[in-house]
Amino acid sequence: VPSAPPQTVKTPDGWTLTVSSKDETQMAIAPLTTAISSREYTAGGVFNGSLAAPDGESPRGVLEVGYQIGCGIDMSTSNGVTLNGSVGLTSGLGFSGPLGAIPTGAAPIFSIPVTGGISVAMKPGIVNIVPVVKKEFKGPDPWVMVSNFHIKIDGCVGQSYLRSYAVLTRSTDQSDVVLGYYGVTKQV
Repeated sequence: VPSAPPQTVKTPDGWTLTVSSKDETQMAIAPLTTAISSREYTAGGVFNGSLAAPDGESPRGVLEVGYQIGCGIDMSTSNGVTLNGSVGLTSGLGFSGPLGAIPTGAAPIFSIPVTGGISVAMKPGIVNIVPVVKKEFKGPDPWVMVSNFHIKIDGCVGQSYLRSYAVLTRSTDQSDVVLGYYGVTKQV
């Protein structure tokens, strides 16, 4: 999949931070459960951070990488598909004879009412966040490589979407700076 443009921020104390990715892959694969409400993917890429200090100070922080998977219709937190019904027996006594006259006969009447229904419990879509790694670093150019990482979601009906994310956090004794990167959303 194509990578989104790099994200860059200049901080009030003069630092320049950039986070980006390259060589991203995302591929739908057959889920192990074979259920039509399960989705599974493999993903990968190289995620880079860059930190430039105004005074040459050695930066430190965390580079977190992961994936977000969106599901159009969620069935994982509901009752899913349920079948319900009932069968009963009703008895009575029927009378026969000419209209308006005294009945001349009686007969038992039995009926068996049958009712049934099906209900599908669905909720609006959800987004699952799947963290892969949180890399603590010291130095100006942290990076993380992800290869053939499996991601799955169950209880998903309809369309699903997948994208990468990387969050670069720079820490000093006085401040933290957080910069987020979100990859191209792929419909799968």
